[in-house]
Amino acid sequence: MSGCKRGAGAESALCRRKPPRLILLDAGALLAYLILAIAFTRPLWATLTDGIIGRIGDNIYFIWLVGWFKKAYFSLGVDPMNVWFLNYPAGWSLASTEIAPAQLAIAVPFALLGGETFGYNAALLISFALSGWFCYHWVASLTGSRRAGFLSGVIFACLPYRQAHFLAGHLNLSGTQWLPLFFWGWFEILRADRADGRAALWPALLAALGLGLTALCSQYYAFMLIFLSGSLMILTLVLRDRKRFRSAAFWKTLAAFVVFSLPLLIVAEAPFLTLNASGALPDRDLSAVRQYSASVSDFFLPATTHFAWGGRVGSIFRRDLWIESTLYLGVAALALFFVGLTLRRRPGGERTRWLWFLLSAGVLLSALLAMGTDLHWNERPVELPLPSALAERLGRGSLPLLLPGYFLFRFVPFYAKIRATMRFGLFTGLFVAVGAGLGAARLLGRTRRRYGTALFLGLILICVLDFYPKSFPERAEIAPRPVDLWLAGEAGEGAVMRLPFALNDDQAATYATLIHGKPFVGGFFNAFPTAQYRKIRPVMETFPSMEALQLAKELGVGYFILERDDALPEAERAAVQVATGERAEALGLIRLYQDADVIVMGFQEDE
Repeated sequence: MSGCKRGAGAESALCRRKPPRLILLDAGALLAYLILAIAFTRPLWATLTDGIIGRIGDNIYFIWLVGWFKKAYFSLGVDPMNVWFLNYPAGWSLASTEIAPAQLAIAVPFALLGGETFGYNAALLISFALSGWFCYHWVASLTGSRRAGFLSGVIFACLPYRQAHFLAGHLNLSGTQWLPLFFWGWFEILRADRADGRAALWPALLAALGLGLTALCSQYYAFMLIFLSGSLMILTLVLRDRKRFRSAAFWKTLAAFVVFSLPLLIVAEAPFLTLNASGALPDRDLSAVRQYSASVSDFFLPATTHFAWGGRVGSIFRRDLWIESTLYLGVAALALFFVGLTLRRRPGGERTRWLWFLLSAGVLLSALLAMGTDLHWNERPVELPLPSALAERLGRGSLPLLLPGYFLFRFVPFYAKIRATMRFGLFTGLFVAVGAGLGAARLLGRTRRRYGTALFLGLILICVLDFYPKSFPERAEIAPRPVDLWLAGEAGEGAVMRLPFALNDDQAATYATLIHGKPFVGGFFNAFPTAQYRKIRPVMETFPSMEALQLAKELGVGYFILERDDALPEAERAAVQVATGERAEALGLIRLYQDADVIVMGFQEDE
């Protein structure tokens, strides 16, 4: 531990023993962030065990993941990555979509206590609280002010970005708590230089832990983190500290970071890299990526969920993509950021100029990357009109104003796997939150002691009100359908198929497998349907044709769940009527179950 005595920054902060009073302060800060989490997600606290806030969507897929991992590990004793009962009989790899094992590690213990819905909701609240808490520790170590650190944590934890993805049910994207740990260590790596030429191991370990755990939350965040941090390192070496190229300590620390990162990165990335090598993770289409380019306005518009301004923002500006485009940075946070940026040149600011270089570069770079392939405003491309002669020659009346993201999409490996480049805006929010904490530290340090507490509480209140959402009225109960309970009691081992066939690519139907325990021909394939699914879909869409019925037998289907929904297209309603009506016997089908929502048909037993 001798290195702890000589270290600085992250190293000394982590190695230093804390007196009991500071431990209590840190515990109180964590409790305060948890209270904020409950307030910002209200009324989630009232429905923790049996429901979610928002509509059924991606949330129920993650609830299924929590339940499946619990069942696989504690009931079946099998590898949860091998989901043999989905995409039946071919099976399915979870690597084809987000798994978020670090989030599941938080959720599953709570699921053992109160079920998978409770585990999912608990993980959301804990991720919120830890995001603020780790940011608090980072900024407190930079400024020596726990008050400034707490304010930074409030800003980062309460970002409207988190509120939007909370409502969308994105458990993976809610796993932002490890980002402050990574940048805490990474910024120290870019700063630290030892005269003795030894590696700074604590920053390397901290950054590696942050990167690995982030990769175990979201592949989006992992790629973005690596790309951003590498870019910041290059900017630092080229624009600010070229002599670092000759620093033995820097390269040793960087090597230590790589070595420390590998174990968790291999665990996180191996399934995806294997799947990508097989061609099962194709590049995104440019037109799909383009629409998820952030508008400049996105960073300055309050969220449509805001308790005071949300309705007005939604009525004036286009917010069709509000889940991804909610990137509001906060007026108060930006003001504090610029206060700190301005005061860095005043006496006492010399020590943080290196940090302001990294934060400013991080804000500009992450915002530029969030803006995607070309310039947008109000969710619409900003295009340059062409002279008529040139327009006639090119066959178009205008040209988009291309941004670096377009060329990164074209030429950088794996960049074309990213659909929503808007998510780079999360990093903009983190850097602004840290800068706001630095600005607050300078203000609090220049304020007389008797007014310091009032200023601190006032800043907290302003930042909270700047982001505070209205109560979310929409709630969905997570409960089995009657048909799933009936299926659970059936002794047959046949697979389940939903009709119309498009309903087999569905989160709720995937969740239902936890209830009935039967194999399911479908799954939640998102943008990457399996080879089997693509192959059988054209045939199964002709159901109840003899060809479709024969293929269903070959797939081992024992239960056809036909939806009784008047909203279905006429052709699909007609198919349901044929399969369940007078021709059912001639088709070899028999009615097994029915309720107000569905009819279940099966094959007649051979005599």
